[in-house]
Amino acid sequence: MKTKCTMKKIAIFASGAGSNAENIIRYMRENQCGGEVALVVCNRPDAGVVERARRLDVPVHVMTRAEINDACTMLGLLDEYSIDVVVLAGFLLMVPTFILDRYKDKVVNIHPSLLPKYGGKGMYGRHVHEAVVAAGETVSGITIHLVSEVCDEGRIVFQASVPVSSADTAADVERKIHALEREHFARVISEEFL
Repeated sequence: MKTKCTMKKIAIFASGAGSNAENIIRYMRENQCGGEVALVVCNRPDAGVVERARRLDVPVHVMTRAEINDACTMLGLLDEYSIDVVVLAGFLLMVPTFILDRYKDKVVNIHPSLLPKYGGKGMYGRHVHEAVVAAGETVSGITIHLVSEVCDEGRIVFQASVPVSSADTAADVERKIHALEREHFARVISEEFL
């Protein structure tokens, strides 16, 4: 007797190019049971993730900061798409408390360093890699963590690391980190949150 799987609905919040969002969408489509990306929310109309989501036939809603911070508007949208899990993939706004309350332990983020190092306000993307190189670190990596009301301080779910050599530039570190993101983010979401 075959059992029917219930697909968990994922909303991805993103502000940038959308490579992680695309990887998650594709991973969920290529794997049996678990989850599907039902919605992409973006706060920047010019972000690359908007076009990526449209190209992959995933509904995308571009929303202002005020709309994202309005409980009726935001929760109404998430309810409309029956969202079970919220994934931050390069989302540069703080997530409103009402989302954290509604989706307790179901709001997950990826950060491009080994937290608690190089986390907090202003530490995203290239800024993190430049700080890692400037500090002479010999290792960096990714942290997948639950989102809390304090930036980058939620419970750590998974970390993976890569070596950083003295010859590495911030761009070199960024390439290594992107490879880790592609390898682990969607899998960890599937294994831990679906």
